[in-house]
Amino acid sequence: MPDRLSKNQLDEFIHNGLVRIDQAFSPEIALAARQILWNDMDVDPNNPSTWKKPVIRLGMYAQEPFVQAANTEILHRAFDQLVGPGRWLPCRSMGTFPVRFPSTEDPGDTGWHVDAGFPGTEPANFFEWRVNIRSKGRALLMLFLFSDVGEKDAPTRLRLGSHRDVARLLKPAGEQGLSFMELAGKLADLPARNELTATGKAGTVYLCHPFLAHAAQPHHGTEPRFLAQPPLLTREGLRIEGSAEENYFPVEEAIRIGLENHIS
Repeated sequence: MPDRLSKNQLDEFIHNGLVRIDQAFSPEIALAARQILWNDMDVDPNNPSTWKKPVIRLGMYAQEPFVQAANTEILHRAFDQLVGPGRWLPCRSMGTFPVRFPSTEDPGDTGWHVDAGFPGTEPANFFEWRVNIRSKGRALLMLFLFSDVGEKDAPTRLRLGSHRDVARLLKPAGEQGLSFMELAGKLADLPARNELTATGKAGTVYLCHPFLAHAAQPHHGTEPRFLAQPPLLTREGLRIEGSAEENYFPVEEAIRIGLENHIS
């Protein structure tokens, strides 16, 4: 397991919007976390006939396995490389968990979107939360695989390079940004992009640019999929304005490339 992200991985993050880290946390931690999650659902892990819903959403968890998963040395080093030392907040809880079950029923949540970072005028209404060009409140989108996820197991779809397109959408909206729903409504007009699915063994983590468009999909496999999608919170806003000679971290450099000559 490498100590640090390679230059190729950093370039992949800048241009495609993500980097995959295998064995970011141990299978034992993943198993302990799954056991806690099973206990919080009114289903029998050994009886698929009780898996009646296509998705069950669980909240934030602060028990030891979840905190351990989010705070391994390899992840902390990656956060420093992508966002900057001292510019992110350690995760003290893990969530949310959309636990997806094999089902022929439409889960109803498979649209393309970008996760929001700060509240709007109605803090309790997630659909009114907002995203701005500095990615206020969110340094990374992270996908933590707590179970093995294959192509049939409802892996999250990731639209490669869309983070740079989204930066151009957000620039005119300034500091106020766009609401979750406003931005989601604009994603259909983005250029066609290749897609990648977030598959891997339990313990795999995808570190994604906060502007990366992603979407859920139905589960056509046999075993439930356990995945968390917490944000990496920021201590300070991203720096995207200034001369090219300044040093920018990859999360910032990707936005600058997306904006091209639109930086004021």
